[in-house]
Amino acid sequence: MFTKFLHRPALAIVISLLILFMGGLAIGTLPISQFPSVAPPSVRVSVSYPGASAKILIESTMVLLEQAINGVPNMRYMIGDATSAGEGTIQVIFEPGTDPNVAVMNVNNRVQMVKNNLPPIVEREGIIVMQNMTSMLMYVNIFSSDPNVDQNFLYNYATVNVLNEIKRIPGIGSAMILGNRAYAMRVELDLDRMRAYDISAEEVMEALAEQSMIGSPGRLGQATGQTSQTLEYVLTWVGRYDKPEQYGAIILKANPEGEILRLQDVAKVSLGSSFYDLYSDIDGLPSAAIVLKQTPGSNAAEVIAKVKEKVEAIKNESFPPGMDYAVTYDVSHFLDASIEKVLHTLFEAFVLVSLVVYLFLGDFRSTLIPTLAVPVSLIGTFFFMLMFGMSINLITLFALVLAIGVVVDDAIVVVEAVHEKMHSKHLSPYPATMEVVHEISGAIIAITLVMTAVFIPVTFMTGPVGVFYRQFALTMAMSIVISGVVALSLTPVLCAMILKPLHGPAQQRGLVGLINRGLNKTGRQGAMILRGLLCILL
Repeated sequence: MFTKFLHRPALAIVISLLILFMGGLAIGTLPISQFPSVAPPSVRVSVSYPGASAKILIESTMVLLEQAINGVPNMRYMIGDATSAGEGTIQVIFEPGTDPNVAVMNVNNRVQMVKNNLPPIVEREGIIVMQNMTSMLMYVNIFSSDPNVDQNFLYNYATVNVLNEIKRIPGIGSAMILGNRAYAMRVELDLDRMRAYDISAEEVMEALAEQSMIGSPGRLGQATGQTSQTLEYVLTWVGRYDKPEQYGAIILKANPEGEILRLQDVAKVSLGSSFYDLYSDIDGLPSAAIVLKQTPGSNAAEVIAKVKEKVEAIKNESFPPGMDYAVTYDVSHFLDASIEKVLHTLFEAFVLVSLVVYLFLGDFRSTLIPTLAVPVSLIGTFFFMLMFGMSINLITLFALVLAIGVVVDDAIVVVEAVHEKMHSKHLSPYPATMEVVHEISGAIIAITLVMTAVFIPVTFMTGPVGVFYRQFALTMAMSIVISGVVALSLTPVLCAMILKPLHGPAQQRGLVGLINRGLNKTGRQGAMILRGLLCILL
């Protein structure tokens, strides 16, 4: 069966080139990460209750949400957390293998069931349900050397012009700016004046909600269907106020004598920021720190490159004078350094294996055959890694480093067997290779199956540890299978094409000849010692 490759050497070469081609394409497609993703899928529910303590937030909101979410399909457990600032989060952890999108949908459906039972201010602030992104990608700081630019301006500029563009980049799972510096109208109440005018904070809030609002006043002269109407006037409303003076003129109270109490009489109104709890500086300059997290399975290096390209384009197009950006944290630096170290080790292992093969085969042509077979097995493995949903990480690369010493064995067996036939039967390379293929093809298949069988059971391990072992075992098994295919197709063809016919004992010189002569001499001496011992014993 496998002798067909000797009759059609182009077929064996094309198969090997196809393996190389598919593996090369997979290398550019596979995601790159430091380690395999072992964290189970999780969904994050975020709520905000401004002004509430942690106890009030738990009793009024968190308990209701946790009771509703509990029992969602494939849920393992959940963790709730509430802060004294009125911020609460619930992390729902699911079984490994659960579709994150389905998990988000199921949790969101449970939240909607109890949304009407929550405090109105919580419902107004909004409940965020999203996939929990744990893979930190990078920090991008937007700053300005202009002394007139403060952190409020930077936050809002980055939100409008930078953040939305970054969110559209494939592979970005989460993008947010540290701290909430969105423009807001700040109303600082004077307690002494409020006590003097006998007015409460609730009355102030009601007046703000009633007079600064977005509404549709309607129309005047709209046709009724009974009489014709020639004129119609659409009423307009100023809408929500956007100036401190407008808020200051809001009427809080009025008495029959015509006295009017306005907001500016009991409070100071100014345009500021929603919160001032977090500050971000870089080199003494205020900045807006954008935190980016990647989606599971994305290529970190590729996503980071696209983010840098996009931010650079925004800088050239719309950044005002003095504004710039800096990448203060980039996971690709450590990732690239780690992978580069492993790739360097991979190259060193390949060179050392080639040298060892040359030392013991003693022929450059014979060494060239395993050296050509190893890259086919290693590069072809990347295609199957893509099929199994794996990534290029330190575990899979470490498996490839170990696989170099394994995949070269099949090629060495074939080359050595061909040499033996050429020396013992004085055959030329082609008929010697033909006989070898007939004799050892079954042995090559058996070796491949036995080596693969060692790693297959490991792929059925479960849990986070199983993810590591599974990727390691699959990488080893796939490289071994490809090496078996190459040993039965490409290696015999290369033996028939590259090896030179040798009749009589091979003349080996230099270090290779010295080593082989030493080994032969040691073998002869060992045989003599064994024969002597047998004679004594018998």
